Amino acid sequence: MKREDLCSMAMGLMLALWPTSGSEALACTGITLRSLDGSTVVARTIEWAGGDLGSLRVVVPRGYTQQSATPDSTGGLRFQARYGYVGLAVERPEYVAEGLNEQGLSAGLFYFPQYGSYETYDPALRSESLSDLQVVSYVLGQCATIDEVRHSLARLHIIQADMRGSTIHWRFTDASGRQLILEIVDGRQQFFDSHLGVLTNSPGYEWHLTNLTNYLNLHTGTAAATPLGPIERRPFGGGSGLLGLPGDYTSPSRFVRAAYMQTSAPRLADAASTVHQAFHLLNAFDIPIGMQYAPTDSVPSIPSATQWTVASDVTHRILYYRTMHDWSLHTIALEHIDFSTTPYHTEPLMPPHP
Repeated sequence: MKREDLCSMAMGLMLALWPTSGSEALACTGITLRSLDGSTVVARTIEWAGGDLGSLRVVVPRGYTQQSATPDSTGGLRFQARYGYVGLAVERPEYVAEGLNEQGLSAGLFYFPQYGSYETYDPALRSESLSDLQVVSYVLGQCATIDEVRHSLARLHIIQADMRGSTIHWRFTDASGRQLILEIVDGRQQFFDSHLGVLTNSPGYEWHLTNLTNYLNLHTGTAAATPLGPIERRPFGGGSGLLGLPGDYTSPSRFVRAAYMQTSAPRLADAASTVHQAFHLLNAFDIPIGMQYAPTDSVPSIPSATQWTVASDVTHRILYYRTMHDWSLHTIALEHIDFSTTPYHTEPLMPPHP
């Protein structure tokens, strides 16, 4: 069988699992925390209620060469890794959804349905065309800073290798703690410096920032007692200042909730304690499998719509993760990997479960 046929089959398999309907949507939530010692931790969830995403753990050495998928299966941009990296991929090892490289650059993709629109693929430009599902792999292998990310991606044509999939937007964070969001709308790349450090899904990033204005009345702590005509209203308990904080699982509500939880979290002493704090905060964004289905729907036999949660200490180059099957915290310290000699390696993130 020809290589391009294998690539086409792989893409078809991926898109058979890739979310296209609301009940099975990826519902990623990303936060950013900083510790008192100056360390930066970026963390996120990845959800899909449609079944097991076939997630993989990937180790990519320096010098490893990949080629982008294209709609016509001829193959697009070929790129060789300048930097080694580790990543968590969905279905295929080249489709890295979240990862960290040896320079301390973190990159991740987030589902962005209905609002993103890529440029039309031009076969004459295939050598400069990069599939959206391979942007993370490309960036981790090529870039050390978000300035390099912006410059490197701006000269490429980011395309959709198969129109059956959804569009995506991306988050990049470098070892300095600076963070960049990329969205592609009407075929044009739009970069945003992310000072808040929160990202979810649609609508666009600027819309989410504007939407925070709708919650100006919220504050941490306990609401003050207030009169209402002849009676006085008193709060029921602590935390009443956040009464009205949205608790549903839609992207706008998760963005608001993440923003308030992240900014109210106390700054801890070091990166290790901040990583644990990030996982505690993201517990609030786990989506029970039944919540995304109507009572009459057939529900897949997975324990959670939140398939895995990951945190990257970009300062010390350590990636942590846990899965829906195993809540133990797994650690990959990049300083212990010699990316000049280690072989390319993939393995299931979640071993098969009965």
